[in-house]
Formats: sequence, structure tokens, C-alpha cells
Amino acid sequence: MPDENKKNPIGKPQKPGFQIWIIAALIGMVFMVTFFNKGGELPVITATKLEEMLQSGDVEKLVFLYDNDNKIGAELEVHIKPQSLQNSKYERFKKENSFGVEGGPHCKLNILISDVDKYRDINQQLPEEYKVTFDTRERTDYVGHLFNWGFLFLLLFGFWFLMRRMTGGGGPGGQIFNIGKSKAALFDAENKVKITFKDVAGLDEAKEEVKEIVDFLKNPGKFTKLGGKIPKGALLVGPPGTGKTLLAKAVAGEAAVPFFTLSGSDFVEMFVGVGAARVRDLFKQAKEKAPCIVFIDEIDAIGRSRGRGQMPGSNDERENTLNSLLVEMDGFATDSGVIILAATNRPDVLDQALLRPGRFDRQISIDKPDIVGREAIFQVHLKPLKMSKEVDSRKLAAQTPGFAGAEIANVCNEAALIAARKDKKAVEMDDFHDAIDRVIGGLEKKNKIISPEEKEIVAYHEAGHAIAGWFLEHADPLVKVSIVPRGIAALGYAQYLPKEQFLYQTEQLVDEMSMALGGRAAEEITFKKISTGALSDLERVTKMAYSIVTIYGMNEEIGHISFFDSKQSDYAFNKPYSEATAEKIDIEVKKLIDETYKSTKNLLLKHQPELEIVAKELLEKEIIFQNDLERLIGKRPFEHQTSYEAFTNGKAKEDTDDNGEITDTDENTDTDENGSAGASPEQKPGESTDAPKEETTEEK
Repeated sequence: MPDENKKNPIGKPQKPGFQIWIIAALIGMVFMVTFFNKGGELPVITATKLEEMLQSGDVEKLVFLYDNDNKIGAELEVHIKPQSLQNSKYERFKKENSFGVEGGPHCKLNILISDVDKYRDINQQLPEEYKVTFDTRERTDYVGHLFNWGFLFLLLFGFWFLMRRMTGGGGPGGQIFNIGKSKAALFDAENKVKITFKDVAGLDEAKEEVKEIVDFLKNPGKFTKLGGKIPKGALLVGPPGTGKTLLAKAVAGEAAVPFFTLSGSDFVEMFVGVGAARVRDLFKQAKEKAPCIVFIDEIDAIGRSRGRGQMPGSNDERENTLNSLLVEMDGFATDSGVIILAATNRPDVLDQALLRPGRFDRQISIDKPDIVGREAIFQVHLKPLKMSKEVDSRKLAAQTPGFAGAEIANVCNEAALIAARKDKKAVEMDDFHDAIDRVIGGLEKKNKIISPEEKEIVAYHEAGHAIAGWFLEHADPLVKVSIVPRGIAALGYAQYLPKEQFLYQTEQLVDEMSMALGGRAAEEITFKKISTGALSDLERVTKMAYSIVTIYGMNEEIGHISFFDSKQSDYAFNKPYSEATAEKIDIEVKKLIDETYKSTKNLLLKHQPELEIVAKELLEKEIIFQNDLERLIGKRPFEHQTSYEAFTNGKAKEDTDDNGEITDTDENTDTDENGSAGASPEQKPGESTDAPKEETTEEK
């Protein structure tokens, strides 16, 4: 591991292996022998032509070629004198060998072995100056031998090379007879992981669960004296980027026992039975090192439910691998001392036999962190950065709702890169604001040319979102509105700061829909026309409306019925309702959206002066913040404490300078600045509010 890194540092090109040189040499030999062995390429002449050439004294040498395997036929190679080659009648016989020197043979005659003496007699009857040299030798077909034997060696070598590549190269488990060996990497006292529980933040409950497993291995007597048994396994479940693999690395760093780690895909192979063999070999190695921990990352690669999508009578290698894993985890002859840790972000596809107690006794949920967890994660990733004193991890945590640990790490890294790009000596808060905008909205398109007419449409569209949200009681508080193009096709966006909540009422969902429709309504009110810029808004509103009617039972006409399938089976060909109900659902969804749009339009007509003010401010400054809206149109008529305010007010005793505000105090923000910007949730009903979102105006 460390030694391998020294031998092959990152970025240094790898030298081709000796296998490539062998292949190149064999191919070169084929070409060389084919090039130099030109006997089969000579023009063929008749016996009469040869006798005529001998009588003319144009022949210098005759070479009789025979083959021991052929007792009848032979060849007679003819070498023509250099001065005779100048004659035009021998033009087609003139050639040069590979060294550029004229030589022979120049042509050949197919003869019978019995005719050799005939040409010897003819040579004896020629005048002394016309007599030729007569040689005899056995013919060797180098090309034929090379193709016969070389092809066999190439075939054997290719098979060996293929097996070597498929089994991961040399070493244990890398040879053809070790294809069933496990590919697990072992970490022990000599090769220890440096990550510990101190490097894992925001996962306090999950850490307690896995800490207990480590303590059980270190001090089993503490638990066994009360009759407890060591757990067989723990399954880490959560969205991507929440820290499942990082937590497993911390377990490897903290545990004083051997730690095996591998991916679920390492069991998968093209050969039948290899996956099951590798499972057996893995547990054999683990039992020899017991007590120990085995970590299988992305276990859904082999742990999917059996029988799904399988053709009748077919052999499923993945199912054989899973069966072997089930037996090894809790079979008839299972030994204790081996704990299995596994991670997946798709627990819904796992086989139920794998999830039962006795195999995975614990399922540890690792969700996206709340505002407290995000602050702890920021503090971990801010340690290596050289920051200015104004950087506040609490404000950053409040401005990144729905961010997972991997996204927070990306924000910190982007902020450092942005500060370095600007030749700063320390990373400032503005750099973090830019980094958050970069992660949420995409790369700023500074060179994108937008016509004044389109820019005005985008300004009124985004102002419509801002005004609708400002005067709706249950809408999330606005943080920032921008008409600076970002991402692939976003011409503008609005960002909100949601509450940390998990349940939504009907009024809240309707207000979210109304806020999303504010852009389309503002365009119709101002320009008496609508554009394609509301594409993402309409898509989001349609999904929310169908969720209200068909999933959450919030529609009076349909009733308290949910057509949601928690197993996520496909309803494409088997809908759980009739065609009449489907038609009724479509009618209710359209009715809900139409009523919401009508109320949104009336709201914007009532506050049309404020809409004009905000749109003109956007056209002038391109980016405005919450304090700008308060300055332009007054404070919101609703008093709701945001998550950040509740968080900071709870810590007011610790930090008396923090007044709980989340607004940017710079009122003269120019177009190149991307101030504080939190993101509101996608707010798909039933999902956590931690999912980040931005309102985007799509390009025409």
C-alpha cells in the first residue's frame, strides 16, 4: 500500500508490461519472415522460356529446391545475370531485395523431381561461357511454420493474458488458478487507516451505533457478562454523499482488530461460480483473523432481491453469490467473531433474507444532516483552510440546507479555489457565497449574450417569484434573486431559506405551488404574453399537484386515498385505479393548478407596484438580497422565525455578537458578486426539506 504508492506515484505514466513487448515481438517476426521469404512471390516461367534463357547465356545460377514431404514436385529458382537484366524483355523480372542491391532469384519454374537431371544435361551441353552454377538445397517454409506454431503460442498467451487481466494481475488471487480468491483489502496493525471518529461530524447517532460494535470487539466481557451476543452485522443506509464509507473508514481506524474492505462489484465475474467462491474465500480469511470486521461497500450490487427479472430456466450468477453470502453470514456452521458492515443507498432493492435480524441485526440510517450537523461538518472541513475572521460556520450551515457532507466538502474546496483565483491571502465569506452559488446554480455565464428584451422578461419573471413568496404566509423566506445566467440553460434563479421540517400541510404545499407560478403570472400581467421560461416551474408544480391528489389524499373529490407504492413497483402497465378514476385525477389536478394560478395572478395584480419596483431594481443591479427587498417594499407581513434564527438565538449566550440575521448587509452589490444564498427544498411532498432547490428560468 504505502510501498506501492512510492513505486508508482500519482501522475507518473505507467511503463508497458512485458506482455506488450512479447506481443510486439511476435507480430514483428511474422512481418519480417513474410518480407524476407519471397520464394512464393516469384513470377513463374515455362520450361521453353527457361531453355531459351539458357541458350542465350542470360542465366547465372540455378537453384533446385526440394521438400522432403513432397516426393514428386519441386522448384527451380532462376538467377539472371545483372547485365542481362538491362534487356527490356526481362523488365518484369527486375527487382531489388530489402537491402537495395539487385539480386535473385528473379523467377522460378515448377518441375518434377525426375526432371532435374534433364536440366543438368542441358547445362553440360552449353558453351563454356554460358554454363551456369547449379545448387541444390532443401526448402523451408518459415512463414508456414511461424503461422502454425506462432498462432498456437499467441492463442495460449492471449488466454493467459485475459485471465490475468480479469483476475486483477499478479499476486494472491491474480493467477489463473486463484480466480476464486477474494479481492478484499486487509487493514491491520501494520497497515492502519488514519481516519478516526474525530474526522466524522454530523453523524452522532450513527457513530454511537458503530462505536458500540468497536467496543464489543475491544472489550466483549462488558456485554457478554449480561448475556448479550455480539451483533452479526450492521447495514449503513442513506443517500449518496452522507458519509457511509467515511464512517466505515473511521471504524477501520478505531478498531484494534483486522478490517477487510471490498466492494460488492468485486464478487461479480463473467465465470459461473466465481462470485460464490470469492464469498467463501473472504469468510475463510476473516475466520482465520477473527475477531475482525468485514466491510462491503455498495452491497446492492450482489444483494438485490432474488427472482426479479430472471428468465425461466436461466442461471443467475448474482443469485448464487447472494445465496453464498446468506449462508456465510448466518448458516448452519457459522462461527462467531466476524462482524459484517455494509453500505448502500438503495435499501429498497435488497433481498429481505439479507435484511433480517441474525444477518444484519442493525440498520443504521444516515440521513442528510440538519443545521447543527452541517455546522459540525463545516468545522471539520474548514480546519485545513486559511480563513479570515469573518467566516462563520453557523451562517454557512444555515445557507446550505439539504447539503450532504460531500457537498459541504465541495463548497469548502470551491471557496479555497475561488480565493486563490483572486490572489487572496485568506478565504473570505464572499468566496463561500460564490462557492455555494457555484454548487447550487452552476457556473456563472459571464460571456453569455442576452438581448435586452429577454433580460427584461427574466427580470419580471424572477420578480414575480420574489413578490409571490414575499406576500404568501407559508412560503419560505427569500434570500437572493439573480438574473445572472448560470448553469446550462438557467437565465435566472431565486433562492429561499426553508425551515428544517418534515411534515407539510395543504396550505404550505399550495403556497409553494403559488410561489412557483409567480414567474409565469408576472410575465402575463406585464407583457400580456407568456414565454418558455417557466418550464422548470411548471414541471415542479405538476409533480406537486399530482402528489397532493394521488399520494397524500389531500383532495376532497378523490378522497383519503393514496396510490403511492412504497415498494416502488412499476405502475406503468398495472395502475391501481380505473380509467374513470384516472380521468377524475387529471381533472382535479388541472382544477388545483388553475385555481392556484388564478390566486397567484390576483396577488401579483394587487402588488403590481411592488413587482415593478423589484423588476427595475433587478435590471439595474442583476442581483438583490433580502435586505434589498425590505428596503424597497417593506418587511414581510408575516413573522416566522427561520431555522437559522432559531439556531443562532439558541446560542445567543455563546455568541452575543450574532443577531440571528441571514441577510447580506452590502446594499451596493455589483453584478460579479454572489452573496449569501441558501437553497429551499425541492419540496416533493413527503421528502425531507433538506433537499436544495433553486428557481430557474429556462432558456427559450
